[in-house]
Amino acid sequence: MSDGAVLHVKGRVLAGPEDVRDELWVVGGRISYDRPAGARDITTVAGWALPGLVDAHCHVGLGAEGPVDADTAEKQALTDRGTGTLLIRDAGSPSDTRWIDDRDDLPKIIRAGRHIARTRRYIRNYAWEIEPEDLVAHVAREARRGDGWVKLVGDWIDRGVGDLAPCWPREAVEAGIAEAHRLGARVTAHCFAENSLRDLVEAGIDCIEHATGLTEDLIPLFAERGVAIVPTLVNIATFPKLAAGGDDKYPRWSAHMRRLYERRYDTVRGAFDAGVPVYVGTDAGGSLAHGLVAEEVAELVTAGIPPVRALAATTWSARTWLGRPGLEEGAPADLVVYEADPRADVRVLAAPRRVVLDGRVVE
Repeated sequence: MSDGAVLHVKGRVLAGPEDVRDELWVVGGRISYDRPAGARDITTVAGWALPGLVDAHCHVGLGAEGPVDADTAEKQALTDRGTGTLLIRDAGSPSDTRWIDDRDDLPKIIRAGRHIARTRRYIRNYAWEIEPEDLVAHVAREARRGDGWVKLVGDWIDRGVGDLAPCWPREAVEAGIAEAHRLGARVTAHCFAENSLRDLVEAGIDCIEHATGLTEDLIPLFAERGVAIVPTLVNIATFPKLAAGGDDKYPRWSAHMRRLYERRYDTVRGAFDAGVPVYVGTDAGGSLAHGLVAEEVAELVTAGIPPVRALAATTWSARTWLGRPGLEEGAPADLVVYEADPRADVRVLAAPRRVVLDGRVVE
C-alpha cells in the first residue's frame, strides 16, 4: 500500500463482544469508522475482524539455553505475528529487544524486564539470581528497564526438600512489590505450587503466571484482590513429561507436578467462576514454540470458559488490562481478519485470512 492508500475492512468488525460493525477504514495507519472523503487508492479486505491478538505471557529473545541472537528473536516475533498475535507481554527475557520497537512490521511488546529469581532456583541463564536482601534493588532496576511490569520467580524446586517451595520470605516480597508500585510498575510472578500464593497476593501482587497451585481456599482471595492469572495451559501440558524426567531423583516433585496437571482445568474454571480475571498466555520461548495463541484459547474453552470470554481474554479484555486500544476510533490499526465468526468457534483463530499491523497488510 502506498502512503496515501486506504484500507477498507468490511463484513463484520468485532469492536467488542457485542459491538459488531459493518466496516472500518484505515487511513494513515489509524482506524476510522467514517469513509474518508475522496479516497481512491483503496484496498479491501473482507471477513470477520478482531483486534490483534494478545499473548500475555511470551518470551521474545529467549531460547532453551538463555538469550538468543537478534535473527532468532526476529523469527520468534514473526511466528507470533503470523498467528495474529500483535501485542505481547514479554514476561521476562535476558535479551535486549528494544530494537523491535523500531520495526513497524513486528508485534508490539510490553516488557517485564528480566526474571528475578532466587540463587540456583530457576533455569540457568534466564534470570537475575539473587538473595532476598537484594530483591528491592533488583525490582527497582527492572521496573525502570521494563514497560510497567516486573517478573518474579515465586517458587521453584528446592533440591533440599525435593519439591516445589517458595523462593522468597514474606517480608522480602512485600518490600519488593511496594517498591515496584512506588515506581509505577505492576508485578507478576511465576508460580506452580500452592504455598507461595497467599504471601504474594497479600503482599499486593498484580498477577500470577501459571497459577496451577490455586486451591478452593485461595481463589476467593484472588477474586477479592482482583489478582489476574495467566494459566498458560499449553505449557502446563508439558508437566507429565517433566515429571517423568524427575521420577528417580525427585519423586515427590514429580508426583506434585502430576497432581497439578491433572486438576489444571478444574483450577482454571474454578478461578473464572469466582470472578478471577483470566488472560491468554502461551509461555512461548525457552523450550516452548511460538505461535500457540489459538491453541491456548481453545484450552481455556476446554477448561470450561465460555468461548466469547476466552476470546475476550486474548482481545478486548486483554488489551484493556494492558492499557492498549482495540478497534477504537483513531487507534493504531492492528487487527486480524478471519473467514468465519470466532465467537462461534474459537478454532477459527488458527487460520487468519489477513493480518494488519499499523494499517498495513503483513500476512
